[in-house]
Parts: sequence; C-alpha cells; structure tokens
Amino acid sequence: MALTRQKKENIITDVSNLLNDSKLTVVAKYTGTTVKAIQTLRDQAEANQTNIKVIKNRLIIKALADNDKFKDIDTSEIKGQLLYAFNSLDEVSPAKDLAAFARINPTIEFVGAISSDGQFLSADDVTALSQLPTKDQLRAQLIGTISAPLNGFVNVLAGNIRGVYNVLNAHADAMNN
Repeated sequence: MALTRQKKENIITDVSNLLNDSKLTVVAKYTGTTVKAIQTLRDQAEANQTNIKVIKNRLIIKALADNDKFKDIDTSEIKGQLLYAFNSLDEVSPAKDLAAFARINPTIEFVGAISSDGQFLSADDVTALSQLPTKDQLRAQLIGTISAPLNGFVNVLAGNIRGVYNVLNAHADAMNN
C-alpha cells in the first residue's frame, strides 16, 4: 500500500526527531530475516531502550537531508533492505543489541552508524563499538579499581591483628602447659 504524502512527511518528521535524540543510530541489513525474528529483535532491544525501525531508505535520506546536523552525511551506503536502531540513552546499546541478535540470526549485518554529531561510521567501527563493555560493566570495573587499594589496606591491618592474636594465643598456650 502506497503511503500518502502526509504520512511520508509525518515519517520524515518522526525519523528526524529520532535522529536528533539518538546518541547512535545503527544501520543494518536484514535481508532474509523473518518478520517474527525482527519482532523478537525489537522486543530484546526494547529492554535497553533501543528502538528498532524499518523505514524506507528514501525517507531516511530525505530526513537526513532536511536536518542541518546530518545533511552532509554520505548516504551511498543506505541501499537495500535496512533497519535502523535508535537509542537516546546509550551510545553502545544499539550496536550491542544488533550484534547479540546477529550471533543467533546471521542475516543481520552491520552497514554503519550515524553518530549524534553527524558522522557516518563504518561497519567495522560499529562492530568495534559492539564489543565495548556496557556502562554497568565499566562502573563495576571502576569500583573494583577504586576499592582494590582499600581492600589491600584492610588485609594488611587484619594481618597485623592476626599476628598479635597468634602471638597472644601462643603465649596463653605456653602458660597453660
């Protein structure tokens, strides 16, 4: 069914808003992927606040051209059956969500990504982003790094106390014998 001019303009406006709000928009091929698999991907990605959309390429190109921040992006890679993953909270989640799904469903293939500052990243860059640790993992690593010296200090103090305790125990045992 053909889209009316008004519906197309609404889609272009919505896409422009998604692009403006998104920290990273990942573009991926989905040729050969079933509708059920795409729905599963949407459900899984929604847990990380990633919004998966299948949008006609010419509407995406029009939305990019109409937006001052994105008008200089090279759109030569935007061809074929593509889906777009938007996330306004996290720079890495869209790439991680698609990469995790692509392990199970290899018909998903990165084409590139549009950064929040208006650059088009290559598929290799997106793959590298998908392998970065999540924010929660980074926070845990930071906490571990910060707490390591404190743990060492506590162990040193505990070692001194254990030493004193062992000496007193040995002295008490010697007096009892």
